[in-house]
Amino acid sequence: MVSMNRKNIRQRAQILACLVEGNSIRSTVRMTGAAKNTVVKLLADVGSACLDYQDKTLVNLPCKRIQCDEIWSFCYSKQKNVPEEKQGQFGFGDVWTWTAICADTKIVPCWQVGKRDSETAAEFIHSLASRLKNRVQLTTDGHKAYLEAVEESFGADIGYAMLVKMYGEDSKAEKRYSPSQFVSATKVTVQGKPDEKHVSTSYVERQNLTMRMSMRRFTRLTNAFSKKVENLAHAVSLHFMYYNFARIHKTLRVTPAMEAGISDHVWELEEIAALADSN
Repeated sequence: MVSMNRKNIRQRAQILACLVEGNSIRSTVRMTGAAKNTVVKLLADVGSACLDYQDKTLVNLPCKRIQCDEIWSFCYSKQKNVPEEKQGQFGFGDVWTWTAICADTKIVPCWQVGKRDSETAAEFIHSLASRLKNRVQLTTDGHKAYLEAVEESFGADIGYAMLVKMYGEDSKAEKRYSPSQFVSATKVTVQGKPDEKHVSTSYVERQNLTMRMSMRRFTRLTNAFSKKVENLAHAVSLHFMYYNFARIHKTLRVTPAMEAGISDHVWELEEIAALADSN
């Protein structure tokens, strides 16, 4: 088996192509013939490089309408199965990925892998605020951790609303696998004067589906999950690099990065793989 250090850029791009299209580590090994450790190390190296590149590049963005949400996954084991000695340690059990998306350019300006708490919310919203050029309209779900975070990072310079959704319980549904029955959605103005017709979380919720389809670690009701939270973070960074810079958005006919004016071409996977060489 050839080691990763000897693999050329085309071979590395082939491995990344498998990963960004929703294949697991082991299926990527079977498809490419690469060793498992090679695939894992490549994911770590490229994921870290993708995070650094986007952290530097996704700034001064011309977004006007932003939607935010959190998506659940788990690492090591389900929360109920976490050993007693690891209870309360981040990276064991529930892990949440906070995401933001521009409703116009569809670019994802930032994300945060962490807990679903006020501290993570503050870090996430602070990062979002630092990347925007203009005053924006922001919509989130009803998670209370957003309230203080948005106030601290944006102050009065924002039009902010929450879309609070209510769910009931359908007694006829298979409770374990069926979603709760949607009852109602209420638009609540929190700050400024947001345009009510644009108070929505539809795009960011659709982005959650894209994440579950594009990263095997997020697939529910399977044994596909991250053993280490660091690998989850690397996979998320790679996913958003591919989504923002290399994947043509169907409704835009260009990539989100091109629509936002921060890239002038569609990136190839070879370019993404090469980021690790300069990191």
